[in-house]
Amino acid sequence: MQLPSKSEVKSRFMSQALDPVLRVALDVPLPRLFDYLGGAGAVPGSLVRVPFGKTSKTGVVVAVAAHSEQPAAKLKAIEAVLDVPPLPADWLALCEFVSRYYQHPLGGVTGMALPPLLRQGKLPRVKKSAAVSPAPTFSLPVLLEEQATAVAAITGAHGFAPFLLHGITGSGKTEVYLRAIAAVLERGGQAMMLVPEIALTPQLEGRVAARFPRARIAIAHSGVADAGRTRGFLDAHAGRADIVLGTRLAVFMPLPRLQLIVIDEEHDGSFKQQDGLRYSARDVAVFRAKQRQVPIVLGSATPSLETFHHAQPGLPSRGGGSGSPRSGSGPLNGSALGRPGGGTGRYRLLELTRRAVAEAPPTVRVVDTRREKLQDGMSVALIKAMSERLQRNEQSLIFLNRRGYAPVLACPACGWISGCRRCAANLVVHLADQRLRCHHCGLEAGIPRACPDCGNADIHPFGRGTQRLEATINERFPEARVLRIDRDSASTPTKWAALLDAIHAGEADILVGTQMLAKGHDFPKLTLVGVVGADAALFAADFRAPERLFAQLMQVGGRSGRAELAGEVLIQTEYPSHPLYQALIAHDYAAFAAAQLDEREQAGFPPYVFQALLRAEAGQLDAALTFLGAARDAAVLLGGGITLYDPVPMRLFRKMTLERGQLLVESASRPALQAFLAAWSARLYQLKTPRDLRWHLDVDPLEF
Repeated sequence: MQLPSKSEVKSRFMSQALDPVLRVALDVPLPRLFDYLGGAGAVPGSLVRVPFGKTSKTGVVVAVAAHSEQPAAKLKAIEAVLDVPPLPADWLALCEFVSRYYQHPLGGVTGMALPPLLRQGKLPRVKKSAAVSPAPTFSLPVLLEEQATAVAAITGAHGFAPFLLHGITGSGKTEVYLRAIAAVLERGGQAMMLVPEIALTPQLEGRVAARFPRARIAIAHSGVADAGRTRGFLDAHAGRADIVLGTRLAVFMPLPRLQLIVIDEEHDGSFKQQDGLRYSARDVAVFRAKQRQVPIVLGSATPSLETFHHAQPGLPSRGGGSGSPRSGSGPLNGSALGRPGGGTGRYRLLELTRRAVAEAPPTVRVVDTRREKLQDGMSVALIKAMSERLQRNEQSLIFLNRRGYAPVLACPACGWISGCRRCAANLVVHLADQRLRCHHCGLEAGIPRACPDCGNADIHPFGRGTQRLEATINERFPEARVLRIDRDSASTPTKWAALLDAIHAGEADILVGTQMLAKGHDFPKLTLVGVVGADAALFAADFRAPERLFAQLMQVGGRSGRAELAGEVLIQTEYPSHPLYQALIAHDYAAFAAAQLDEREQAGFPPYVFQALLRAEAGQLDAALTFLGAARDAAVLLGGGITLYDPVPMRLFRKMTLERGQLLVESASRPALQAFLAAWSARLYQLKTPRDLRWHLDVDPLEF
């Protein structure tokens, strides 16, 4: 092998020194950028393929520098620049903000924000554009006065304008969204609309497509094929897509002419990602609206308490903050501390208090189950109401937010229960499949014929799930067509669509369902909703449980009486006088929210403090808690207006064979917490950890 001459070595070194240095964000678990020698055409925002170890990765050029801190001889050259227009500066700034706020490596943010094929360095095949058909004649519904007022406020807004559209179920919030989007399209702008779950997207997509037949709609959610998601991303980036419609990941779609953002069901916890980059799409959307100086509409019948707090008049009374508007406990919060009974006044409240079709919301009644013996989990009042609907050829929905046949299989002789060996949870009985199944890790086992510990053959399922309730109703009403809707029966988009078609076609008399049926569905013949087993959430350890229960019951109750038929909601409970149920009876969300906010202020919970959780998981709980203890010691040295709690096991302390602990930190000042987290995160990366230990920070956590 002939070695290069000194002149050749010098020539190569000089050519490398003249090449620009590209600072590239790569999707690796390290909080740093990587330097490469650039080629022609690479600028900030360019997608590049680069050598990384023994493989290649796709990254995003964040900056171009004249030199690197690394020796020039160690820098490698990029392999290729993807044939994609550079991503705009505001997109990079959005990713940098998310990285900074949620304490996540920038490469992890950009990697998640890019669609699948671009992450692999590939481009989708060019798809022929469909011929544009003549726009059909479309008769717009007549707006109620409150709807017209809301539309006028949104379309007349200039610059950043955050709105809370608080409308009861059936009040026509979607029509307000569509009118606002129409105004944007008429001005040549682009609109983004986010929904919490994939299941809601096809229904809304059909409605949007029917309203805007000439508009190009980009759909973005995990159910879309990789090529389709990538094409939608590129169409949005190039300005070819007029409307972006999707779930939380759609918030990162680049839109050069963005003029409006809509977040439907803004209170929904699905907008917060619970693994990897733990971001809130709702809060990121508020930041993006501020960044782009455009209106944003947060719509809900039961707004999150944080959002509702921002839509109430009042002035901050204590605590720190930047004064920027925001949603939730998120990045634009500033101070969320208001006078008792007041709010921050950062959002404009738009209210829809009347149903768009029916004259009145459904009647809500509670059934006191302390006074009667239930018949297979159902009260006499509920059974009678279901029978009346069958006679009138109307539909009933029995709501139980627990799938499976029973929560646990147990032996009364020795106390054995069907526990999951990988999680600190029970295996749920799925009688239809003759399986025991863990709803956390997916572990399955057959149903034993006798107790594995003592051999007793008289083992029983305890509790009630949707499968058991379905069987009970089939026995009581053999003439009825009973349809169960949960994640077992609707396990694929095709099955889910078939179930919805059957309901709309009148092929079901009684629906038994979980929260899958609570959101966004219009069933004209549904006039009764019966709620079973809701009391457990009243006394849960999670301080957000009452808020979630109220929203859930308000939404599922709103499925009844959506057309000209009157609706009724029956809630079985042992606590009929509980304030939550009384607020539901009165359809008084504001009173419920005010009471909850008062309790949170007294207890020092969000939105009156700002929180972050450090979580760790390892093969042994002691290892996780030891790491958290070391992390706490490192935090104490930083000081500065932060409250540190002791490391504790998580409620579900074992999941997928890993044992888990957490450490809560909080502050009355968002800027103080952010400054602390930035310094603390840098120290956490320096702590020595066992090979099997993993940790992450969750800013503004929703789950504890």
